[in-house]
Order: sequence, then structure tokens, then C-alpha cells
Amino acid sequence: MGTELLAPLDLAFWHLESDAHPMHLGALAVFAPAPDPAHGAEAETVLELLGTRAAAIPRLRMRVRDVLLPVGGAAWFVDKDFDVRRHIERVRLTEAESRDEDGGFMAGATRLAGELMERPLERGLPPWQMYVIGGAGGGPFAVLVKLHHALADGMRAVAIGAGIFDEIAAAGRARGGAPTRRARTVPPRSWMPGPRQVAGLALGRIEDLGRAFGVGASMVRASRLDPRGTPALTASSSGTRRLATADLDLEAVQLIRRAAGGTTNDVLLAVVAGALRRWMRERGEPLPDEDPRALVPVSRRRPGQAAATGNKLSAYLLKLPVGEPDPWKRLGAVRTAMDRNKSAGPFRGAGAVAVLADQLPSLAHRFGAPLAGNAARMLFDILVTSVPLPRSALSLGGCPLRAVYPMAPLARGQALAVALSTYGGRVRVGLVADGKALPDLERLARCADEEVAELLALLPTH
Repeated sequence: MGTELLAPLDLAFWHLESDAHPMHLGALAVFAPAPDPAHGAEAETVLELLGTRAAAIPRLRMRVRDVLLPVGGAAWFVDKDFDVRRHIERVRLTEAESRDEDGGFMAGATRLAGELMERPLERGLPPWQMYVIGGAGGGPFAVLVKLHHALADGMRAVAIGAGIFDEIAAAGRARGGAPTRRARTVPPRSWMPGPRQVAGLALGRIEDLGRAFGVGASMVRASRLDPRGTPALTASSSGTRRLATADLDLEAVQLIRRAAGGTTNDVLLAVVAGALRRWMRERGEPLPDEDPRALVPVSRRRPGQAAATGNKLSAYLLKLPVGEPDPWKRLGAVRTAMDRNKSAGPFRGAGAVAVLADQLPSLAHRFGAPLAGNAARMLFDILVTSVPLPRSALSLGGCPLRAVYPMAPLARGQALAVALSTYGGRVRVGLVADGKALPDLERLARCADEEVAELLALLPTH
């Protein structure tokens, strides 16, 4: 893999980062002890196994360097001094947490993961890190994976990170490495573009600029004059991070979806809205005069399209109906709004801010990143993203994967980000918050489970 320029959106994520606002994605993968201890890996062995497999993933050997052209740009270069041991670390829990009694292991793992998510990745190295948490005495352990958002969006991050699992690593070895394509014979041609190519390039650029203008106009119309947003979800960054997790019953979510129509994601967005409402009321806070806005990322990768590197994202803006007391009416409002978003498409509307970022020159991202970061709260209050995972059962060193909790970065001035993934018959929810702004994050996680239970309890009457 040679030199590769960062795409405009990747460059935007690279420059949006600061010490208080690290721009990495995360995932906390939790593993049970191996059913057969004779064939299961201990924590120390897992470190070596992770190192071997991560070093074999070409993308994880790349780092970012500035380039002369385009002005303000940067590119991926192979790190000639790459040492995988700089990127993988063992982190120990207390003895009580390691025993996994009364949820002690998960409490300890999430506490440590939140603290580790605070740390920005070292920019002079390939921008990723893995931590092995716990695993003492043959007990459960977790692996926290951090990937910079410039390296990948959620779908691409899953594709990169999947290489650490036994089943996918074994499939790669069986193929003898990455499959190669037979080179096609290409007739020689002049380096000068012909008239049709010039016309095609010009038309494509005009379409891109027109799309960017439309998104920019939508953003202006959607921006709030009052940038404070929803008070409970807005905070001056403390630089701290807190993580909480929730496990929702996928079968219950699917029952609700079949009764209400729409998609599973519609149900989960309504669950987030209901959980926020419950949490605000339990806190004794007045419900906001205006429903909080969620930014809901959507992939721009087409089915069957080659797995491009970097980010291929757009997003929808959605008002989360926390002011509506009826859970089923909340779900109906979410479904209607999302149907409207989908009809417009991922390239239109204020939520498609990533599309606009893709049209800006490198220099604009280098010098405009602070302004763009501060403007986020004028558009949305909370990020709610779904990350697809492989459906097959996975393991690491013979230890079964029990759960994966995805984690999203926090935008500047915002206190909470929600990420969801489905694995093993459960919807795993990862909540990342500013540690000082939301010290009661576990209460919000509990409210998500209560919201599913209430929707399910009301199911026979609708």
C-alpha cells in the first residue's frame, strides 16, 4: 500500500480533533472464558495474538503526514518504523472486578474504557490503539479498540477490526492473504483528456457544487439562532469521558417493529427519545421547549461497491420527540420523520453536512476546523448512530465474543453520543458522555431498557 491522500471528509475529522475533543471511534468487545480452557487464550496470550493479527492488516500500518500539494492537505504513508507493541496494552482491573460477580467485571471494564477514551491517539503514529482489559485467573476479558475517524467510518472500522477474530483471520490465511484480481488489458491512451472526458468532469463538478450549495442553504435554514440547544445535552467540555452500556432484547424490538411498521432503526431511535424523556424527568429537569435534534449518520456506500477506504457518510437530522408522553406516538413521529428524510435522500438537507465537507478544499479544513466544530451545536444536540456487525458467532483465541458496545466521538459543546449494534440476539448500546456533565449516565442506560419494556407492554392494545 503506497501513499494515499486523505479525502476531504477524512481531513475534516483529522483537523477537528483537539485534546479535549478526540476524534476516534471505539468499540468495547467483551469475551467469555473459553469453553475448553486447554484451547483458550489467557490475557497475556491475547496481547501477542492481537499484535500478530493487527500487524497483518495493511491499513493499521499507515500514518498521516502533511503534504505540499494540495495546499493544506495530508496523506497516508506506510510507517517504516511501525512497531505494533506501541499500539497494544494490557490494563488490569481490581481483583473484585476481575471475578465477574454481580456485574463487577462489566462495571470495571466500562469505567476503564471511559477513561481510556479520553486519551487522544498519538498523531505521529498510525492512529489506532487496542487495550486488553481484565482476564485474570481465566475470567472474562474485554478488548477496547480505538480507531481515528479519519481512518474509517463505522462500517469501514468494522471491516478493519474484524481481522482480529479467529474466524476471519483463519479465512484470510485459507485464502493466502487478500484476493488478487487479474489485471485487465487496457489500451494505451493519451494523458490529455478528450473532449468528452472534459465535459464529463465539468458536469460532475457542477453537480457536486450544486449539491454542496443545496446542503449549505439547508444548513443555514436549519441552524438555530440560540446555539445553546437542549441544556441537559449541552456542556462546556471537561475533557473527561464516561461510558455506560445497555443491552436491549432484539426479539422485543422486532416485535415492536412488526406491530408499528417502519424499520428496526426507527424503533431504536424512538427508544432513545423515550429514554431521554424518562431520564430528564427522573433528574427533575423540565422538558425542553424544543425537542432535541439528533444527527443520524447514514452510509453513502452502495451495495456491491468496493470497500473504499476512509469515510463515506451523510446524515439525517431528526427531532427526537421527548415532549410526547405517549410511547407509541413517539414511535409514530420518528417513523414519519425518518420516512421524510429517506424520501429526500442522503444528499439533501442540513444533515448532509458531511457531503458539504467533501466539496471543500484542503486549506478550508485546515483553518476552518475550529469554526466548524463550534457550529455543531447550532445544528444538532446528540449523535445517534447504528453500526452493523457480522451476524456469525466470533471468538478471539478460542474465547467467545459475548458482546460489542460501539462508541462514537463527542462533538464540541455536546455532552452525549449514542451508538448501537446488534450481536448475539441483543442490541448493544454504547453511551459516551462528558464525564462531568453526565455523572448519572448509567441511569440513562437503564431508561433505554425500561422504554423497550413499556413499548412491549403496550403492544396488545395497538
